[in-house]
Amino acid sequence: MATAQQERPGGTAQSLWRRLEGPGPLGSGAGYYLILGSTLALTAIGIMMVLSASSVESIALGESPYSAALKQTVFGIIGVIGMFIISRINVRWLKRLAWPGIGVTLVLLVLVQLVGKRVLGNRNWIDVAGFSLQPSEFAKLLLALWMATILTKKASLLHNWKHALVPVVPMGLGVAGLVIWGHDLGTTLVILLVMAAALFFGGVPTRIFAVCGAIMTVGAIGFAVTSANRMCRIYAWVGQTPAECSQDADFTYQVQNGLQGLASGGWLGVGLGQSRQKYNWIPEAQNDFIFSVLGEELGLFGTLLVLALFAVLAVAIFRVVIRQKELFPRVLAGTIMAWLLGQAALNMAMVTGLLPVIGVPLPFISSGGSALVSCLCGVGVVLSLAREEMRPATAGRPRWTLRRPAAAQKATKRKAST
Repeated sequence: MATAQQERPGGTAQSLWRRLEGPGPLGSGAGYYLILGSTLALTAIGIMMVLSASSVESIALGESPYSAALKQTVFGIIGVIGMFIISRINVRWLKRLAWPGIGVTLVLLVLVQLVGKRVLGNRNWIDVAGFSLQPSEFAKLLLALWMATILTKKASLLHNWKHALVPVVPMGLGVAGLVIWGHDLGTTLVILLVMAAALFFGGVPTRIFAVCGAIMTVGAIGFAVTSANRMCRIYAWVGQTPAECSQDADFTYQVQNGLQGLASGGWLGVGLGQSRQKYNWIPEAQNDFIFSVLGEELGLFGTLLVLALFAVLAVAIFRVVIRQKELFPRVLAGTIMAWLLGQAALNMAMVTGLLPVIGVPLPFISSGGSALVSCLCGVGVVLSLAREEMRPATAGRPRWTLRRPAAAQKATKRKAST
């Protein structure tokens, strides 16, 4: 009795933590396959829902009903190939790409504002070789890589606020500033989340992290207050409609129809492809509000399936993160985890009315080639670390090596013996 009573306090929390960590110092490969399986499942669901949600608008525009889904499939194949290639590369080798990557990111973000095109009020896209590219999506991954590299180099100096914040915070705010220049508050908030996650997993002291978080919060509020459109969305979210907002547009229209779609789905949904709200009732049905169409067609069980897949992905990536002994892979994998899951939470909260509409796509599922490829490449980084747990003898060494010919190896051994 006494022993049982002593195990009760905190026993449940400790048991849950042990389950999250997994048995033993290394995994048996379960994490790798859970991450891979959930990612591929979410991508497949996304392509299926893009086909359903975009078909009506494509027909209205005189295009094939399969056009958007085919594009999404092509980008999905490119992203999966990139994911598998990155998963075979030693993550530490990626440090070499940190400075070139962030440099290309800054150049592209500036070019977007100079020669890019504006879609639905946001200037985020630029045409490259006949394709429409969204550099801000790749900026999330490349910024995470750059911050992990810098924080690793300054690991012994992070107790000093100057070294902890410079140059990480100025660079992060610079990238966020270029994105908000194009009036995309949603992506800006995700980039600020990436910066905060990098500081957190980098082990920056709590007081410095809190001050930095307060500054970013004030900045986000400032971005919202300085835009009449964003303030109208916030007013609509809290149930107020000032005269200056009602004159331009109905800012509750998108959320109301999104909730109507979720409510009409019931337990099992109205059937795949049978959504009524996608008939131009929900603006951007295949993008930001695709979760509403999914709930209408697949019902509560469909939405719970997506939530379960994200939960599996979260637990599996978390297990990879907490097992990392080195700072660089821990910061990089932890930041990618915060980016993917944080963005998913923001999108679902936005669709269900828990947050105002800020224009954040649902990772792996919303239409958008740049977003899909960048998310899959981010998962590839985590898969590379998960593979190290499967092959502990080769951990920390390059995956692709050139073997010397047998004759050369024998000659080297003869020289060494003489």
